[in-house]
Amino acid sequence: MTGRADGGCGGFSEIKVQTINLQQVQNQTRHKTDGLSSSTLVLRRGQAFTVTINYDGRPFDPLKEKLIFRIVLGPVYVEVPVSVSGQPSLTQWTAVLERCVLNPTGPRAFSVSLSSPASASIGAYTLQMRIKTRLSVKTHFLCQFTLLCNPWCPADSVFLQSEDLRTEYVRSDIGLLFKGSPRNIVPNPWSFDQYEKGILDICMQLLQLSPQHQADIGKDLQNRNNPVYISRVISAMVNSNDDKGVLMGNWSNDYSGGVSPSQWSGSADILRKWAETQFNPVKYGQCWVFAAVMCTVMRALGIPTRVVTNFNSAHDTDGNMVIEEYYDEMGKKLSFSRDSIWNFHVWVESWMKRPDLGRGYDGWQVLDPTPQEKSTGMFRCGPAAVKAIYERKVDAQYDVPFVYAEVNADVRTMIVRNGMVLSTSIDKRRVGTLISTKHPGSMRMQDITSEYKTEEVQLLKPPVVGENISFIVIITNNEAAPKLLRKHVNAQNKEYNRNPTGTFWEAHDDVKMGPNETVTIQHEISFNDYMLTEAAEDSLVNLAVVIEDVKSQERVLASEEFNIRSPSLNIQIQNEFSVIINTPQVATVIFTNPFSVAVSGELTVSGSGLLEEKAQMRLTIQPRETMKKPVNFTPRMVGAKMLSASLVLENPPTVLHGFKTINVQAS
Repeated sequence: MTGRADGGCGGFSEIKVQTINLQQVQNQTRHKTDGLSSSTLVLRRGQAFTVTINYDGRPFDPLKEKLIFRIVLGPVYVEVPVSVSGQPSLTQWTAVLERCVLNPTGPRAFSVSLSSPASASIGAYTLQMRIKTRLSVKTHFLCQFTLLCNPWCPADSVFLQSEDLRTEYVRSDIGLLFKGSPRNIVPNPWSFDQYEKGILDICMQLLQLSPQHQADIGKDLQNRNNPVYISRVISAMVNSNDDKGVLMGNWSNDYSGGVSPSQWSGSADILRKWAETQFNPVKYGQCWVFAAVMCTVMRALGIPTRVVTNFNSAHDTDGNMVIEEYYDEMGKKLSFSRDSIWNFHVWVESWMKRPDLGRGYDGWQVLDPTPQEKSTGMFRCGPAAVKAIYERKVDAQYDVPFVYAEVNADVRTMIVRNGMVLSTSIDKRRVGTLISTKHPGSMRMQDITSEYKTEEVQLLKPPVVGENISFIVIITNNEAAPKLLRKHVNAQNKEYNRNPTGTFWEAHDDVKMGPNETVTIQHEISFNDYMLTEAAEDSLVNLAVVIEDVKSQERVLASEEFNIRSPSLNIQIQNEFSVIINTPQVATVIFTNPFSVAVSGELTVSGSGLLEEKAQMRLTIQPRETMKKPVNFTPRMVGAKMLSASLVLENPPTVLHGFKTINVQAS
């Protein structure tokens, strides 16, 4: 039964309530809310809590007295009669009589176990109790309590299976924010401060001050059962662009009248200042400050959250998932486009179910409180399922195309003259170079790029003919359950202007993955495996890996194309800095055979203005032997000249090159 809360009924009851014991320490310890500072009892939904009522008068008799609890949230309440037996329910409020102390002469008491549904709305509640007898009804105010989400409850839509991850992403109040560049990462410590005095109450007020609550209190409170809705409200309220939000952004380098974003080191100072100034925006924030404050609010509300940095983050303003850059002929960047690439950008991910998206999109969701673009009329972003970003499911709510572009956009660079495009180039690797967060349980960085992008195949070093090809495959299990995967790796040869042909190397094996585990598997393709097919000049390798989930049959693919560089010939000049016209000189061509077999071929040395005719000679070089072949030449022209050498090998069939520029001086 629900209705409007309008006070209790008067009357006379033989039972006189003396005191209420909320068992705050025991309840909050069981609910893992101990440490959170609030003016109320703090509880989590989907879990029982106990209150004890001490009274005078005749002993309580469940057959004669009817106990009804009224749980009030804003203008709405639910009435819950106390039963003498039964089990807590995950779908509705329940109240079960736990025990009675029927001391004939001393104090009397009874305890009631109350349970909230796992889908209850979060917020600040009032708990009342009515004692109804045949002759009278009396209502007692018991307490106020704050109800939070419960990542420990399997029926809650923010349930997170791992206790280590719950500790890190809900209970921990310390973090690292990563700034800088991928090759020079700067970790900044941050104190999330969710346990500081008054912070939880301020987080609750943030919900109360939202435009959604102000417009329709009943609808807002009803929707607060859903973390998708809650996170979307908070994403907008952390910035002050549309509402009485927490932070004002400033990217001007002029921070007069406020605090430079770089000077903040914790969330409590910001949230307290907002509350103490009648909820006027705090000056100033940039992306990492917005994200850190949102992380505080979400953790305080019981929603697992982590701060994420995307290095080389694209800001796509027109929704085409392409960043357009314009330069003039002299290399000056032109402001023709509002698109931009930030050295780094910081947002948060929160863990929740996404029943609105269908199967497969539960888990981490991107939320970005930095005011960049409007989403359904307000400056907010997300929740965008990381899995939807990975799969480029751009029709999935909310804001997936924008976040996809931040990590995956192509960069189209154009050189223009008088409005005419002279040349265009496209870079597919520049954006989203590294996506990182703090590693659970330690103060180091965790690379989560593979959660946003396809599984990676990385060469350990540029391949050279005669050496093994070494590469790694990085596989991440983004789910909180173990997986059995099947890995298929395939290498094909191809020429630069054709599709791949036959497979010359492959590997297939099973991979057992733990929950949320990332594994790195190294492979080597020996020179003998590719010698006959890949040693030819201009040959390329198409390397592909398919990861197959044995249970779901889901498959993902990653690929890499690369060339195998031939060893180079080294040319040395006897008197390199005193080469005089018409004066005989000696050049030496040097090459060490890297192969495990002897090689044979023809060496050709040529040089316009240096050699009248090409010098040619047949060679056989033993394994690991170093060849040194002198070539005599007499320069015939002054100026910069080039001596070039090529060695055409027959087995393996490859061509090796080398060159040397020579500055010929006048006599």
